Amino acid sequence: MAKFRKKPVVIEAVNSEVACSPSRRPPWLRDAFDSGVIQIDPDSDAFLIKTLEGTMKATVPSRDWIIRGINGEIYPCKDEIFAKTYDQVDD
Repeated sequence: MAKFRKKPVVIEAVNSEVACSPSRRPPWLRDAFDSGVIQIDPDSDAFLIKTLEGTMKATVPSRDWIIRGINGEIYPCKDEIFAKTYDQVDD
């Protein structure tokens, strides 16, 4: 069976706690809110994110991450998975 290694890519991401503060949101995240890709769930401490796989949640208490992928797609990621998958890089 063949084995494959994931190609290294650089993504942009913010923790859900940062997303709670409009003044701290980067431009790509503000655009996602303005266009309706991300909405605030009125029934919980969560963001509803429209993805190709359907609407997904990023919750604030879980410190989920909101990621902007290499093609501009927006999606959530659980903190534990984010920590295992990504290392911070310098600009």
